[in-house]
Parts: sequence; C-alpha cells; structure tokens
Amino acid sequence: MKNKKDKNKELKETIITGVSFVFGTFLLALCYNLFFIPNNLVVGGVSGLAIIFQHLLDINPEVFIYIMNIGLLIISYIFLGKEETKRVVIGTFLYPLFITLTVPLAEFLIPYLSFQEVLVMVILSGLMYGFSNGLVYKFGFSTGGSDVIVKMGRKYLHLSEGKGVLIFNIFIIIAGGLVFGIDNVVYGVIILVIESILVDKILLGISDSKKFMIYTRESNKIKKIIEKEFYTGFTIFPTVGGYSHINGVMIMCVISNRDVNLFKDRILDVDPKAFFVVSDCYEVKGGIKRSNLPFI
Repeated sequence: MKNKKDKNKELKETIITGVSFVFGTFLLALCYNLFFIPNNLVVGGVSGLAIIFQHLLDINPEVFIYIMNIGLLIISYIFLGKEETKRVVIGTFLYPLFITLTVPLAEFLIPYLSFQEVLVMVILSGLMYGFSNGLVYKFGFSTGGSDVIVKMGRKYLHLSEGKGVLIFNIFIIIAGGLVFGIDNVVYGVIILVIESILVDKILLGISDSKKFMIYTRESNKIKKIIEKEFYTGFTIFPTVGGYSHINGVMIMCVISNRDVNLFKDRILDVDPKAFFVVSDCYEVKGGIKRSNLPFI
C-alpha cells in the first residue's frame, strides 16, 4: 500500500500534469485566435484546414474544428480502439472550447500586437505555438484532430508518427499556399521549425552538460584529470577494438558545457590519438559531481 507521502506526491504530480495540459491548450487556442486566424496562417492540422475552409466557404473555424474533431474521435474509436481514443478525448473537446472562450481576449489583445514587420509576428506566433504544444505533449496529452489521422497512418500504413505529422502538415501548408499565396507557405514553414525546436526543448530539456565517451591508451592520466581538475566522477567500461582486437577501456563522464572545450584540450594534451565521442546530456542524477555544476 502507498503511504501518505507517496499519495501526496502522486496527487501533486497529477495536479501539475492537469494544470500544464489545460494551460497549454488555453495558450494554443489563444495563439490560434490571436495570430493564425487574423493573418490566415496555415501551419497544418485540422486548425489549418479550418482557416482554408473559412476563406473558401465562409465556415466558422470553431464550428469546423468541433465537427472534424468529433468525427475523428468516432473514427479513432472504430479503427484505433478504446485505449488510443481515451488519450485524445479531453483535448478533442477542450481545444475547440478554448478557441471559443479566447475570442474576446484575442480581440482585446490584437490592437496591441500590431507589428510593422510580418516576420516579427510570425516568429512570435511560432514561439507561442511551440511553447503551448510543448506543454500539451510533455505529459502525453493531445488536442485530437490530426493526431488521430497520424495514428491511423502509423497503424495501417506503418508510417512513424514523425513522418506522418510531416506529410500531413506539408499537405495542409501547400493547400494554404494555393489559397493564400506562396508567402503563406514560407510563414507556415518558419512557424513549424520554431515549434519543433521549442517542443524538443520542453520535452527533453536544455542540454547544459555533455557526456564524454573516451577511448585512450593513457586512461590513468585521463582519470586523474577528471578527478583532480574537473572534480567529477567517471565510469570505466572494458572494450575490445573491432579492427585491432586489442583490449582496452572506455571512460564515460559528464562535463558542464562551460568546461567542454577545456576538457577536450586536456584530453588531447595527454593523448593526441585519443578517440572520444561527445553528446548532449539532458539530465544527470546520482554519481559523484562537483557541487557547483549547473546541471545539478
């Protein structure tokens, strides 16, 4: 049985998850009313289709999104099953509801967000779009709509979700370009690039340290440098050269970003023929670390 401390922690995590999802969905809807609809910015998804159909057939975007989301929810239940559908139910109704509720707020803010340069507006909308989507995706939620189509592509066409999203969004952006002009395509691509970068940063975090995998004949000297000069721990792996078949060791350690270039230089000072691989490190827990490293 869970003790009181565990239950409180679980409750706290549930509240944080719920609030983050609701806030992210709210910002996503506000971004849609604040930037996308007034400027005919088509960046993919059902929301992008709604802007196109508003222009062509004068269909209210909110009504279009409600109809499409509910239709796709039914299709999801039929073709993807109950479990997959459960994950998109809340977002399917919450997102269009927030689009309706944020209209007055957007109308109030629009006069204060008039930019002389269109590119400034595009970048700002991309930042807001990426941040809000990052909050939604971080905790495993979805706003429904095109996500259902992407999941069906994964199940029946064996497309990865990333490739499915890319193909669907490209199709919608090109359609937007045919309706609103080539500028719309460029703006849509810029927004999606900004969004993808921000979503990755929110999901994975900002890398403020680097992981080094070092193969060297001077392992004892390198270990002393790690301990005495950079005040951090390390792990040793036994290795066998794939070509030479010589036994050796691989040293793994984590170094703060500000020390990366210095550490590279020190490795090469000791062993100019050293082989090492450097990769981003998003989270570090446990081990022996210097107390003032930024990733602690």
